[in-house]
Amino acid sequence: MQIIRGLINLKEKHRGSVVTIGNFDGVHLGHQAILKKIRERSVALGVTSMLICFEPQPKEYFAEFNAPARLTRFREKVELLAEHGVDLVLCFKFDEKTRTITDREFAEILFEKIEASEVFVGEDFRFGSDRGGDYKDLHLVGSKLGVPVTNLYTLTVDEKRVSSTRIRECLAKGDFEMAESLLGHPYSITGKVVYGRQFGRSLLDVPTANIQLHRDRAPFDGSYAVEVSGLDHVYRGVANVGVRPTIDEETLKPILEVHMFDFDEDIYGQQLKVRFVHKIRKEEKFPDLHTLKMAITNDIKEAQSFFDARMGV
Repeated sequence: MQIIRGLINLKEKHRGSVVTIGNFDGVHLGHQAILKKIRERSVALGVTSMLICFEPQPKEYFAEFNAPARLTRFREKVELLAEHGVDLVLCFKFDEKTRTITDREFAEILFEKIEASEVFVGEDFRFGSDRGGDYKDLHLVGSKLGVPVTNLYTLTVDEKRVSSTRIRECLAKGDFEMAESLLGHPYSITGKVVYGRQFGRSLLDVPTANIQLHRDRAPFDGSYAVEVSGLDHVYRGVANVGVRPTIDEETLKPILEVHMFDFDEDIYGQQLKVRFVHKIRKEEKFPDLHTLKMAITNDIKEAQSFFDARMGV
């Protein structure tokens, strides 16, 4: 799969693609239905399948700290898109210039510059400055040019709409089973182990792997039982997502700290995938380090008990 940033880098061979447009945060079952359709049509027509997205996401541009927390950062999303057969991601930088593109100008980009052969969008699709255009507008332009524009209506699970918002709600409640049923895969966070301030090892006697989330907000916070892959085998452990209010009041962006059971090796720089399987508690500020250490000890015991119960021990 290729990633192209901006129209200027689009090659002639990519013109005539079957196109879809959107954030595709989480690449959930609804997204996957669209990706399946553009893949089928691109194969039938012998052209490229293309997803158009924007970075940062528009809501992040307008309200950085109040935008919905991402389910997946850009790298994770790209990996999921590749798994579902997308040939090309065309990523536009969302800035003041992009923000002012009218719905008519965007349609010109889509049909005249990209020369889309077919377009598939979701039910709530909007485009252009101030979200001025919708599916009907795009369909009308496409009809005049002889380009099919199809609305793939929202997928439902348990008679409720599959959406990134619903998945965030499930994650916040710790309902990882429902989140998995909506995503079509277990929820996980992938990232590189970085050097931290050694709080876990030096202050709490609990060595942790610190993983930067590269986002201003996380979709949840607290302590969780997790499974960690990316090493010699899958390790079980306990993880904390948050800003460490007890020991680090200056932290603004959340971090992910993972303590793996029966593991204490130097893994700085390695890429880990952390799968969340059970919520233990929300993040909270404790009165002192002793109380925090007791809470972490209890978190570890609860995580171990959870895994033992799942294994029938």
